[in-house]
Amino acid sequence: MAVDAVTSATSTTSTSSSSAAASASASASLDYDNFLQLLIAQMKNQDPTDPMDASEQIAQLATFSQVEQSIQMNSNLETLITGNALTNASNYIGQTITSADEKTSGVIASVRVYSDTMVATTTDGDEIPIVVGVRVGEPVETDTDTDTDTDTDTETETTDT
Repeated sequence: MAVDAVTSATSTTSTSSSSAAASASASASLDYDNFLQLLIAQMKNQDPTDPMDASEQIAQLATFSQVEQSIQMNSNLETLITGNALTNASNYIGQTITSADEKTSGVIASVRVYSDTMVATTTDGDEIPIVVGVRVGEPVETDTDTDTDTDTDTETETTDT
């Protein structure tokens, strides 16, 4: 049946990145036109003694409409996910990062966002993929105290008891 072929073709393209989701939406409108042409051809060439049931035609049209709406929803969801990833990436800048193997660490200078991951670049130029096991946290404050004996300028009092 023509609707099954369209369903499998559009469901595989809808799982791609946002550019693929946009192209899937464009190809869905082409597929929709093709579906209507096929439906009209089917009606023209049907057996007059055994015509296609009107409820079956409506069911095919409704199924295809649901597929088209799913493609639009996937495209909108991809846009939301991309926006969320960009927001997260901007929050990482200035934070400290330690790689999952704890061999590389530094302060994040920039973040590149890909469809499946993010890569942080430290101020030293090291690149660390942001994946499971990576630690991201507040930057460590450096000690600005010039006194090397103590970390603070306050004196402690001792009392005899």
